[in-house]
Amino acid sequence: MKLEIVVYNIESALKAQEGGADRIELCDNPGEGGTTPSYGVIEAVRQHVSMDVFVMIRPRGGDFHYSSYEFHCMKRDIDQCQKLSVDGVALGILNADGTLDKKRCKELIDRARPLKVTCHRAFDMTRDPFEALEDCIELGFDRILTSGQQATASKGVDLISQLIQKAKGRIVIMPGTGVNEDTVVEIVQKSRANEIHFSATTFRESAMQYLNPNIAGMGSDEGTEYKLRVVDPQRVKTMRQLAEAALPK
Repeated sequence: MKLEIVVYNIESALKAQEGGADRIELCDNPGEGGTTPSYGVIEAVRQHVSMDVFVMIRPRGGDFHYSSYEFHCMKRDIDQCQKLSVDGVALGILNADGTLDKKRCKELIDRARPLKVTCHRAFDMTRDPFEALEDCIELGFDRILTSGQQATASKGVDLISQLIQKAKGRIVIMPGTGVNEDTVVEIVQKSRANEIHFSATTFRESAMQYLNPNIAGMGSDEGTEYKLRVVDPQRVKTMRQLAEAALPK
């Protein structure tokens, strides 16, 4: 069983490694579902963790239908990832009709090699998951991160199971979104997935001693200015125990 942890900062990458993760997906902006992190963050993470580092290639939040300017940014971000010696990238581009943009995805995959390439949850926004599965295989994606086209992987587990059966080992299908201690056993048992993706999130208080009482969070009133999102290494360890115990004997 391989565990991929999505992380949004350097501290979380270190905590994921402490917990025994096999791989991280390094992103920015959790509120938008993950975007490309900065060059400096990628460099620092790569220098301080020994496990595989995959980087999100996504120039903005929102949909996965990108302009020519955004596509250029994605190509340049892939170039930077190669210079920093990461192990892989996660990406996906859609046409307006809900199909994979095969031409531009192929260009990015070819540009990324020899890095591994995951089709991220753009897959979940395609019009036909089985059509998208075959397209991903044809294009050379190494894996697909999916919640089974539902809000959470537990709700989409039946489709995830069907995708794994249809794939027949030609591509890795990795359940993600809402995978936690309460859902992982059912997801692994029903899907027979050999890789899972989750966040193992916890929050810690800021080290700030002075707190401005007039501002709860920069640009919002959610009170997040003094709470930092990090990975809980014990949750990573617990998830491995649960996932491996759920694997078919």
